[in-house]
Amino acid sequence: MHSATDPARGPAEPAAVAGPAEPLMWLNADRVLYVGLLGAPSVRTFGAYSLYLSLARPHRICVEGGRWEETLLSVVPPYVPHRIVSVDRMICNVLVEADTVRAADLCGVLRAGRGAIQDPQAVQSLREALLRFRLGSTRQYASTADFDRAFFGAALPARPLDRRIAQVLARIKDDPNRHFPAEDCAASCHLSVSRFLHLFRAEVEAPFRSFRTWQRARSLLYFVTRNSNLAAIALDVGYPDSTHFSHSIRQIYGLTPKSIFAGCRRLALYGSGAAALPRFAFH
Repeated sequence: MHSATDPARGPAEPAAVAGPAEPLMWLNADRVLYVGLLGAPSVRTFGAYSLYLSLARPHRICVEGGRWEETLLSVVPPYVPHRIVSVDRMICNVLVEADTVRAADLCGVLRAGRGAIQDPQAVQSLREALLRFRLGSTRQYASTADFDRAFFGAALPARPLDRRIAQVLARIKDDPNRHFPAEDCAASCHLSVSRFLHLFRAEVEAPFRSFRTWQRARSLLYFVTRNSNLAAIALDVGYPDSTHFSHSIRQIYGLTPKSIFAGCRRLALYGSGAAALPRFAFH
């Protein structure tokens, strides 16, 4: 990430994103770009590298119950609980799915991040990438690599995976609302359940159950502009009932489904990928 500096004065203070912040989201199976209302979440735990970018004034973040930090940019590793508050009503949040990258291959900001990141150049670079997306005629990225080049300056190297685990991941991410028992996944890999669970955790660096829980909750993002009752959406997302749905979503996002849908009423939703296009009317 690069931005111009004045040698005599050092890095310039990053400018706020110009113009009104229109609520929007772009997503595929590997990345999410969200610009919208933050709300007042309790503890949230995403199964992805989570980057928070203030659009104007700083936000405050607390990772794993540690001290609160004020910053324009923060990063939280996958499956790490955190809280975030902001004076501004809206924030930018970028998610990089943990199963797609290795920590060692991340760009500097993501690799070093665990809470506040004091990097004015990175803030400016990310804000410029967001502005280019907002001003684009199609607001689309043809691939995950294109998204990475826009926001991180280069495509992030794909995580090398055991072929059997890669096939399981592909099936889950192509249809995240479907129930995939560990026994069935193990059988498809010609492994015992215990060996499959061990190999999955070694390859993905997350337990199988945690990954499935995150993927199901993540799939809610494809539904947030739908005008349907929450009980129907709970079933569509793959939850057995609305109570389980509400509890699980609150554990992940720190907000109830009702709050999430209320905050996304004016959201412009864009997306790509085999899992998304047949079922949802994206721009």
